[in-house]
Amino acid sequence: MDKYLKAIKQNVCSICVDSNERGGCTLTHKETCAVEFYLPSVLEIVHSIETDDVSKYHKLVKEKICINCHEDSNGYCYLHEDANCSLDRYFSLIVETLKKVDKG
Repeated sequence: MDKYLKAIKQNVCSICVDSNERGGCTLTHKETCAVEFYLPSVLEIVHSIETDDVSKYHKLVKEKICINCHEDSNGYCYLHEDANCSLDRYFSLIVETLKKVDKG
């Protein structure tokens, strides 16, 4: 898991809106980074199917992660609607990064 987290920090955290000019996270101890928190689940999803269609991975994330996060019973998520979910905002880059790690 460490190699994936390291790659995520280099490729995603470094450009995240919640990072400082050096790429360090600015979230407080009261806030949770969805990318880091759900990384094991996202990795499991990416490894569950082989596709170049990121929307298929995203569909699985909605079904397996979002439903247990802030999404309500109607599928509405205030974080997603406000473009404030880092997992959603950087999803394509996250998948690309995980796949690059797998390729070596």
